[in-house]
Amino acid sequence: MRAAILTMFNGLAKTYSLVQVVEEQLHMLTSAGIPVRLLVSQDCPDSERYGIFLDERVEWVKINNRLDDRQIHWKDYSQASGRVHASFFREAEAIAADLAEQLAPCDVCLLHDIHYQGWHLVHNVALRLAQASLPELRFFAFTHSAPAEPAPLAHWPFSARYTPMPRTTYVYPTESGLAALAAQYRVPLSQCRAVNNTLDVFAGLGEAAKQLGEAVDFSEPEFLLVYPGRLTPGKRLEKVAGFAGALRKASGGDVRVIFCDFPSLDVSPAAYKNRIRAEGRERGGRDEDYVFTSDCGWPHGFPHQGVMDLFTLSNLYVCPSYSESFGLTVLEAASRGNHLILNQAVPALQELGRELGAAFMRWDARNFGFDTRETYQPSEQAYLDGHAAEAVRAVRGNPALSAKTVCRRRYGRRWIWEHQLKPLLMEEG
Repeated sequence: MRAAILTMFNGLAKTYSLVQVVEEQLHMLTSAGIPVRLLVSQDCPDSERYGIFLDERVEWVKINNRLDDRQIHWKDYSQASGRVHASFFREAEAIAADLAEQLAPCDVCLLHDIHYQGWHLVHNVALRLAQASLPELRFFAFTHSAPAEPAPLAHWPFSARYTPMPRTTYVYPTESGLAALAAQYRVPLSQCRAVNNTLDVFAGLGEAAKQLGEAVDFSEPEFLLVYPGRLTPGKRLEKVAGFAGALRKASGGDVRVIFCDFPSLDVSPAAYKNRIRAEGRERGGRDEDYVFTSDCGWPHGFPHQGVMDLFTLSNLYVCPSYSESFGLTVLEAASRGNHLILNQAVPALQELGRELGAAFMRWDARNFGFDTRETYQPSEQAYLDGHAAEAVRAVRGNPALSAKTVCRRRYGRRWIWEHQLKPLLMEEG
């Protein structure tokens, strides 16, 4: 399959929200290995390209915007009747010739607001002219504003905004708008689909978090834990892994722990990581649930700004540390909106936790002048399972944490691609 996205952008300013919508669709298509042409106006500056718009997998195609060597100035024809300017149809024919040529190699074309916006009427008409020479091309017409009221008395070319184009499916960002969309274009509801806009949760985050996001799927886990610390038994990373394993059993969902680790001289990193994974497996987890940033390109530690960025994505912070004088990381996790579970046997963590409304568990700890050792009845597994079930209820029952999780999972690229955009493109024409 070869895809085209027809936008007729004059620029790529992010203040125009449609730029971000197209940016996300380009990411989804290229990640799926689908060659894609992005069709923009001849006058869209190359200097404004960035990120995915510079990707070599995206063919940047400029569509003619000249008639008799003069720039075509688009006029807003939002009304349902009236007169178009004298050169309108000649402009449409000139644009149509270029569209026909540039769309010829493609199998599907996603067009954004071309059928809807009044200032795109010339492109709307041009596309209908070009379609005559593109009998196999399927179109998906996205509308990004409230559908217009039907205009059954509109005459040509104004009627192009209210009548369907052959081999075209009409698309709206929400299910709630499909009936109005069908009414505007006078098509059956079965010819309309909803494809939600996606949220790039890494937008605005630092480069370290973005790079890790390319290597690790953050959209899959319902429960995302981030645990920064030295790779030493004193930080009890294996206990975090064990709790995460119990959490997977209790929730029936996916769990991932990101260990933002840095090396220690008191233990072999490879041996301790194996021990951590083994504890996770024993309690119900899988090896792939545990990610070490030292294995992902940061052998000497993940940047602090990156840790703070990851806390904005996570929803649960567990600290079973053996000893803490204060616990600044607890405050960092709390400040970014995470449910907290702290080791009550550590005085500093108990003090902080009371202020922050944290949940408590008990693990072995160092107190002032003595150490404590925990025993669990009937077993440590039962203890973990019970507290994991409480954590599941706490996270799912907190509206803010639940919304944070839904944004990361349900409105991320992966879900929208697999459940909406990909099935749409794969439908039989």
